[in-house]
Amino acid sequence: MLRSPTIEDLSKAAAAYGMDVPDDDLVIYQSMSEGIIAALGRLDQLSETKPPVKYPRVQGHRPGPEENPRNAWYWKCSIRGASSGKLAGKRIVVKDNICVAGIPMMNGSLVLEGYIPDIDASVVTRVLDAGGEIVGKAVCESLCLSGGSHLADTGPIHNPHKQGYSSGGSSSGSAVLVATGEADMSIAADQAGSIRVPSSWSGLFGLKPTFGLVPYTGASSLEFSIDHIGPITRTAMDSALLLEVLAGPDGLDPRQPDVRPQQYTKALAGDVKGVRIGIVDEGFGLDGTSEKDVDEVVRDAAHKFERLGAKVTTLSMPEHLDGSAIFMGIGVEGVTSTLGRDQGMGRGWKGYYTTSLMKAYGVGMKTCPNDLSPTTKLMLLLGDYLLNNYDGQYYAKAQNLTASLRKAYDQALSKVDLLVMPTTPMKAQPLPEPTASLIEKIARSMQSVANTCPFNLTGHPALNVPCGTSDGLPVGMMLVGRHGEDAIVLRAGHAFEQHG
Repeated sequence: MLRSPTIEDLSKAAAAYGMDVPDDDLVIYQSMSEGIIAALGRLDQLSETKPPVKYPRVQGHRPGPEENPRNAWYWKCSIRGASSGKLAGKRIVVKDNICVAGIPMMNGSLVLEGYIPDIDASVVTRVLDAGGEIVGKAVCESLCLSGGSHLADTGPIHNPHKQGYSSGGSSSGSAVLVATGEADMSIAADQAGSIRVPSSWSGLFGLKPTFGLVPYTGASSLEFSIDHIGPITRTAMDSALLLEVLAGPDGLDPRQPDVRPQQYTKALAGDVKGVRIGIVDEGFGLDGTSEKDVDEVVRDAAHKFERLGAKVTTLSMPEHLDGSAIFMGIGVEGVTSTLGRDQGMGRGWKGYYTTSLMKAYGVGMKTCPNDLSPTTKLMLLLGDYLLNNYDGQYYAKAQNLTASLRKAYDQALSKVDLLVMPTTPMKAQPLPEPTASLIEKIARSMQSVANTCPFNLTGHPALNVPCGTSDGLPVGMMLVGRHGEDAIVLRAGHAFEQHG
């Protein structure tokens, strides 16, 4: 229930801003605030319009260890949609940062434990409208802030190819459940590589679509300008099929001003005749992270496109190496604002705000701050320092530099149709021991995204394509295309899958 501020409340607020407000003035401000609070109180009497929950469901259950050997499930359920459609017969698991009405949502963190959404995200409704079955929620890293699979508060998620190894993150459980056949597809989210990294380490197709192509409505945000939702699947055809269902404006997400979805499955011709492919030198040999076997497998895979009718060349893009630094400029302050100050939604944009989720964040961040993951704590502490001492200038400059980075990729993509590099510089790594140092836990959560995070900034479509193995672990090749040309990216991935 909304209450008017006391003199003490206003005095504390003044101190936070460094204001010296005389006591007499505080009395006036307190008196004047009561009329505004009364107006705001009217909002408590009004009902907000929510996206409809169209299909009945029962809550299901949280699986025990015998049902969950890799710890990838957060919740199991069965929500059946329309009796027919493109996804009829398909079992879809949803990353646990995406709302499914009536099904508990934890987003990998004790901060949200006990929260039950009251809406279906737009992508969930679309899957059900297309005849798909939602079979549960997949564990993700704590608040999605990790590229490993060791920081979910429900415990580490094991690689589907090697127990004791990371499955990648933050969509860790999504990848594992698809790879093991427990689900046919997953709807996942990607802010720095969170679809592509686990797809790379689990041997799957994972697409970060063009920015805004898929509505983000009803999902927990990390930062408005880097949020993406996309598919994780076992085949390129399934990625194209699920993207057909998910893509298009929903009228609620302002990330979608000029979205033109296509029939992506019809673009999968089985060949890449005439397609120009550019191997980006700077995506290989990254200091301190690249593994030689991964670089070799990806270069060999890229050249296999030649026998499929593509023209393959090598190009240099020194700007690519600045992508991680620019990403940190946006990521650190943006995440601090979105999670630390704006309850997982951000503000300043016109669209649908999931107010029940915001309330859950507000309570959880106040009551469970010590339960935040090490990576989250680092981001919030550093972000608060930067915002308070440098007035958001690094965030602003990074957004400005993103325009230059996008221009550099666009110029390269005017000469070729696709860019190629390793999705992750290394294969899946052993999970950190429970006794691992704080330094190791944080470092292992951030080591895998150097090639993926630049395209969250620029919004280009980027697809992980399984392209080989080394030491029994998958290696992923990333294909990057022009804005709005997700179809070409999927076409090339499909051709490689069929004939590579």
